Amino acid sequence: MNKNYYAILMAGGVGSRFWPVSTQDFPKQFHDMLGTGSTLIQKTFQRLAHIIPKENIYILTNERYNDLVLEQLPEVTQKQVVLEPAMRNTAPCILYASLKIQKENPDAVMIVAPSDHWIEDEIAFSKNVQQAFDFCETNDALMTLGVQPTFPNTGYGYIEFDKISDEVIKPVNQFREKPDYETAKQFIAQGNFLWNAGIFMWSVKSVVKAFQNNQLELFKLFEAGIPVYNTEGESDFIKAYYPKAENISVDYAIMETSDNVFVIAAEFDWNDLGTWGSLYDKLNKSETGNAIVNARVLPNNASGNMISTKNNKIVVVDGIQDYIIVDKDEVLLIFPKTKEQDIKTTLQKVKDKYGEQYG
Repeated sequence: MNKNYYAILMAGGVGSRFWPVSTQDFPKQFHDMLGTGSTLIQKTFQRLAHIIPKENIYILTNERYNDLVLEQLPEVTQKQVVLEPAMRNTAPCILYASLKIQKENPDAVMIVAPSDHWIEDEIAFSKNVQQAFDFCETNDALMTLGVQPTFPNTGYGYIEFDKISDEVIKPVNQFREKPDYETAKQFIAQGNFLWNAGIFMWSVKSVVKAFQNNQLELFKLFEAGIPVYNTEGESDFIKAYYPKAENISVDYAIMETSDNVFVIAAEFDWNDLGTWGSLYDKLNKSETGNAIVNARVLPNNASGNMISTKNNKIVVVDGIQDYIIVDKDEVLLIFPKTKEQDIKTTLQKVKDKYGEQYG
C-alpha cells in the first residue's frame, strides 16, 4: 500500500435533520443508520482503508467526540484524531490537517471525505480515487468527485464541467449554489453538471499552495503553528489560535477561487444521507413499502413510512402514510416526510421549551 496516500475523514457535524437519533452528544456518523451492524464512520473508514494505510487516515472532529472516535475505530491512535476546539466550517480544519500531514510527508496525496455518506460500490469508489491520486501526483490540481444527477435536486450544489473535454478527468468551469427546481432542470438538460458530493483529492503541496494564494490571512494563522505541529505543543497552539479562524467552507475558500480544479464523474451510487427521507430511499422496503431500522412493525393500511426504534421495539401503525416515526429514549418523533426539512427548526423549538439536553 502506498505510504504517500493519506485521508482526512470529516466527522465533526451534528446531523440535526436526523434528530432525535442524531444529537450534539452522539451525531449520526456514530450511529448504525442503515442497520448493517457498522456505524457510518466505521463503514467510511473501512472503505478508505482499501487503498490508504490505516495509520494515514486522519479523523477530523470536534474535541467532544474524541472518545467516540477512539471507541468506534480501535485501529486509530490518538495521533490520528485531529480535534477542532471550535466550529469553523471545513476550510480551517482542512488547512490545519493538511499542514500536519505536509510536515510528516511532503509527498503526500490525500482525499478529504465526509464520514456519514452512503456508497455501495466500493470497488468503483476505489477506482475513481486511484484515478484522482494518479493525476494529483503529477499535476498541480484540486480535484473533486461529482455525482451524476438522477433528478433535479434542489438540495445539492452543482459542478459545471468543460463540455468539450473527452477525458475522464474534466476541467471545472464553475461551482453553482443550490438551485431552484427550474434551474436544476436546466442543469440536467445541459448534460455537463454533476452534484457536488463534497469529496476532494489533491497533493498536500497543491492544497497548501491554494490556501496560500487564495486565503492568505487564514494560511498565515495556521502557518505560525508549523514548528509545533505533531509535537506536544500543538494542542496549546490550536486551542489559542483555532477560534480566531474565519468560518468558511473549503468550497468558498479555495475551490471556487482556483483555476486548476478538475472533476471525475463518480461511477458509484452515492447518497449524502442528509435526511430521514434520503435514508428511506436507500433502505430495502417491506412488503407494505415501509423502511424499517431496528423495529418489528405490524402495519395496517400504512405505507411509505420511515420507522426506526432503538431496541427492536414492536411498532403498530394503522392508517399512516409517508411519515417519519422515530422512537429514541425520551423522544418520539412522528413527522410527515414532506416536511422533513423542518425537523431542524422543530429541534430548536424542543430545546427552547424543554432544554438543550434533548438536542
